[in-house]
Amino acid sequence: MLPRDAIAAILRHEEIRPIPCTLGYEEEVGARVDAHYGSRDWRDRLPRYIAGAGNLDTDRKKPTADPAFWTDPYGSLWRMDRRPYHLEKPGLSRPSMAGYAFPKPEDFFHSPEQCRQAIQWARDARRESFVVGQTGWGLFERSWTIRGFENILVDMVEEEAFMEELLDRLTDLYLAFVEHVSQLPLDGILFGDDWGDQRGVIMGPALWRKWYKPRWAKIFAAAKSRGLAVMCHSCGSVVDILPDLIDIGLDVLESVQPEAEGMDPIALKKCFGQNLAFWGGVGTQRLLPLGTPAEIHAEVARLAREGGKGGGFILAAAKPLQPETPTANAVAFVEALLARE
Repeated sequence: MLPRDAIAAILRHEEIRPIPCTLGYEEEVGARVDAHYGSRDWRDRLPRYIAGAGNLDTDRKKPTADPAFWTDPYGSLWRMDRRPYHLEKPGLSRPSMAGYAFPKPEDFFHSPEQCRQAIQWARDARRESFVVGQTGWGLFERSWTIRGFENILVDMVEEEAFMEELLDRLTDLYLAFVEHVSQLPLDGILFGDDWGDQRGVIMGPALWRKWYKPRWAKIFAAAKSRGLAVMCHSCGSVVDILPDLIDIGLDVLESVQPEAEGMDPIALKKCFGQNLAFWGGVGTQRLLPLGTPAEIHAEVARLAREGGKGGGFILAAAKPLQPETPTANAVAFVEALLARE
């Protein structure tokens, strides 16, 4: 079975063995694993089940006179010389769109030649892999990067007219992104919006349902109308809104951060697995940086065995392996994935 067919089967909730998996890592970690093995050959030992494709850059930034600071098309200023890079000054200092230069969809599109190359790359990748288009940061993330994190949470309660206008403009922009990325030969689209922290939904389920659910419903529907699987990344605990996400057409939840409240992947599968697939589940906050190689092997084996029952699960780390991951643990994770059932 080709990797692409394996993912399609998983999305139909068919049980297959070995369970599909993906492996992401920061390049610093990859270089250390290269040194461990003495070559880069290990990078190709796992089948490439999912391949990401794109013909737009929604996180485009340009430098200012000070190389530490960059601006984005929304007018926000970012500090880029630290890890993680962070928002220094939001593009909108007050809750009003008056006089604000909202970007156009084409501000994010690749050049015609880059788009042609992206189409050809996706066509080639699709012969083996399940190819997903990417649209970058989502409505909540983009709204707070425009207004500032605390400001947007206040705006949700105190500035309803502004929130309506801002989110409607962003929704129209993301609908244009879906239309543009759908020019690629895709199997699905991977959206992303970090709604959760360790405890639950950041703005609370009620405000999420008021402001974001109906707009994501439109965006998901646009992808579905093109015959594409709908995948979405969210960090943190989003268990309280999983029924809502299923209701608006989500096929796959990506990340599945097990350290967050209520996000144990096996428990999630038992509760929601008839209607939703999960992608991730291996902890990158505790297990991979702080556990032992033996613990990593045991957890990967457990997730492969239990999560693989009945389909609907793609095994992966909740985040790409971070620089704090010891080399021995990164190698253990690679070897555990290779040994999965």
